[in-house]
Amino acid sequence: MGNYKRFIMSFCLICCFVFITWPLESFADTAEDKYFKAEACYRKLKKSVRKQKYRENWLACIKKFQAVYRHDPSGKWAAAGLYMSGNLYMELYKRSYKKSDKKEAIDNFERIKKRYPKSAYNEKAAMLIKKPATKQPATKEPATKENSYSEKKKAALKKIRKKVEKKPHKKHFGKSATVTGLRFWSNPNYTRVVIDTDKETSYLYHELKKDPSIKKPQRLYVDLQNCLLGKNIEKIIPINDDLLSGARAGQYTKDSVRVVVDIKSFKTYKVFSLKDPFRIIMDMWGDSAKSPKTSDLKVRNKIRDPKAVSGSLVKQLSLGVKRIIIDPGHGGRDYGAPGRIKGVHEKKIVLKIAQKLARKIRKELKCEVIMTRNSDKFLTLEERTAIANTKNADLFISIHTNANRDRRAYGIETYFLNLATDKDSILVAARENATSTKNISDLQIILNDLMQNSKINESSRLAGYIQESMYKHLKKKGYSRIKNKGVKQAPFYVLLGAQMPAVLIETSFISNQRECKRLINSKYQDRLCEGIVFGIKKYIKETNPTAFIRESTQSKPKG
Repeated sequence: MGNYKRFIMSFCLICCFVFITWPLESFADTAEDKYFKAEACYRKLKKSVRKQKYRENWLACIKKFQAVYRHDPSGKWAAAGLYMSGNLYMELYKRSYKKSDKKEAIDNFERIKKRYPKSAYNEKAAMLIKKPATKQPATKEPATKENSYSEKKKAALKKIRKKVEKKPHKKHFGKSATVTGLRFWSNPNYTRVVIDTDKETSYLYHELKKDPSIKKPQRLYVDLQNCLLGKNIEKIIPINDDLLSGARAGQYTKDSVRVVVDIKSFKTYKVFSLKDPFRIIMDMWGDSAKSPKTSDLKVRNKIRDPKAVSGSLVKQLSLGVKRIIIDPGHGGRDYGAPGRIKGVHEKKIVLKIAQKLARKIRKELKCEVIMTRNSDKFLTLEERTAIANTKNADLFISIHTNANRDRRAYGIETYFLNLATDKDSILVAARENATSTKNISDLQIILNDLMQNSKINESSRLAGYIQESMYKHLKKKGYSRIKNKGVKQAPFYVLLGAQMPAVLIETSFISNQRECKRLINSKYQDRLCEGIVFGIKKYIKETNPTAFIRESTQSKPKG
């Protein structure tokens, strides 16, 4: 009898343990609940480039979608779970190149065809495995241009997007984002298109080949998920440069917006997003190896005879650096960092420094100088780089003042675009980008790919010369307590996508009492600019040792 009681007690304890440790959602979750949890897992995965690199993250989401099917194989959510499971396996295959992943995807699609022939997912699954869908009683239309494969695919997509759930989209995914505008900058070999939204959202992009049968050019499109098209925005923007015909936006489905650029020709492109506010950047480059313009050829022919042109023109052509973009940071509603002295703000100081620098470069180096802003005007960070690219600048120099919560911090430093190597650099980049340090960390994941076309080595060399010259010149002019904080690297939005050597100069700390007084002093501004000009001149001499020889020869008196 004692053994029987002990057995009963042991059995009860085991049951209690199983009940307590068993996940509560397994008792309460419906197939619908499981589907939305799986979809949430997938959305998180698509938002994180870092997570997409690891196989286990994909398998975790796949497992959740498979659980939807297993929960109720005869229910209305089963086909949706199978389809998404197959879809994720196909995306994983594109990254892993494992045949087993592709096989798993096809197996899931085949299962939909066999078990759910009347499901809207049957037709989509059939197209993905490149087999005809199970025939339905509906009559088949004759094949025409309008009934081509692409038209069938569009029709199928519309049916599939009417998912089995009847609940409002917003309830599960939150308030929709809204596309608030399209902007672009272009020259013959470069075009930047920016899609502005009022909040962050996920997106996909794809290149479509030219389709003469339906008179469609080559296209690049971006699909913004859970998104609406703003009512008052310009939906069609003619561009008509050497690369693109134009850009257009439309409400592709009830909860997604598609932005399409029609392509004439291009060599390569990049699509990436920036935050605070959220916007999507589409950069497209043509073949830079095209033949030079006629005007350039005429000038080059003239230079064969140095007497035919002025010394300054000879100098410009021999430099290899003919046009420099000076970018005063912030401006307009963006005041930049506040000064230690009341009423002083970064935007005003850097504009004065930039204007003085422009005058000195024109006088000392005889280069053309273009200012991104010459007044108290607001410019987005991506607009500043776009100006430099579309103007075919040879150098890009962005002027800023530094700031720190520790008011004792002081010194000068120069940055170029790269992965941040220390905490301070991340903080500086976050402040100048007007974003969080978390967003900087996210940006670093994709930065290697974005910098393939950038001039990292040249930018590093230019930054080194400018930093050294500024420090030595200020010391030489008798300024005490000048701290050389050196050359650093960080992911600055304003340098992202620049097609020329580009640097960002933190001239001094506006948050430090002593350096704030210096920054508003005209003489100190002059000395800073002189140091920067000396640095640029050293860089030019290194890249082209004969750059200044002709001018000095021609300036000597005859006889």
